[in-house]
Amino acid sequence: MTQSFASSPFFLRAIALLMAVGVLGGCSTSGGFKRLLDRGDESSTATSNVVPRGGVVAPDMASADDKAVATLYNGGLAELQSGAYSRAQKKFAEVERQHPYSKWATKSILMQAFAAYQRRSYDDAVNAAKRFTALHPGHKDAPYAYYLIALSEYERIADVRRDQRQTEKAVEALEEIARRYPDTAYAADAKEKAKLGYDRLAAKEMEIGRYYMGQGSYLAGINRFKKVVTDYQQTSHTPEALYRLAEAYMALGVVSEAQTAAAVLGHNFPNSEWYRDAYQLVGSDGRQPVASESSWITKAFRSFTG
Repeated sequence: MTQSFASSPFFLRAIALLMAVGVLGGCSTSGGFKRLLDRGDESSTATSNVVPRGGVVAPDMASADDKAVATLYNGGLAELQSGAYSRAQKKFAEVERQHPYSKWATKSILMQAFAAYQRRSYDDAVNAAKRFTALHPGHKDAPYAYYLIALSEYERIADVRRDQRQTEKAVEALEEIARRYPDTAYAADAKEKAKLGYDRLAAKEMEIGRYYMGQGSYLAGINRFKKVVTDYQQTSHTPEALYRLAEAYMALGVVSEAQTAAAVLGHNFPNSEWYRDAYQLVGSDGRQPVASESSWITKAFRSFTG
């Protein structure tokens, strides 16, 4: 599987911020936390786009209710510090349940999602993050909530030999990040992860297409390779897909389409081994790879590049 969030630069920056505000800096609830202010409203551009604003509550507040919130919330942060993510999730859930109108209830929803993600309880993470975006769509941490949703879907991408509906869900969630928050660090990371997701989807189409070719079901194979060429053209599987199209069309006797596939392959991937094989495949009887302007293959690449 790909690199997890826990080992990514995003997580390391999150830890750095939490340490900066004392959450993971060894401060006890009765000591160092007293000197800390709520940093949940800071607007630091260096970190606000990549980590949840957990903040801390000074536990010596005036009212009993405030002290109760402080005890619960800081208890959740302490559990995060120790890696007890399940207990942390429960404590943040109690903040939300017992103090639903507190601003810390809002923060606690997102922290529940974060804790659930950390313990790989992805359904819980998605549910909490979606609840956050539904209740607080304009919140400054909404991008992070959407990012947690996308990460939770991404981490569950299955092996290419299995059904790829989860990959489709992950790609959809990652693209939503890029669409909603194009200028954030989340968008750049989501785009990279989406590329990997598309590569996985293309790999699945190729696997099925090769199976059909092996069974002599050339039209069924063509349909699979066509999807790679039209829908996943930026993936690493496109050169082979074009070769397989040339192979399938030659097997069916549709020489012009085979020549077109080979020609498009040579134009876009001239140094590919797949092109050398395609050239030999269609080069019998003195033929050359020549692209037909009316072919769907030519139009697919013209549409993509133009």
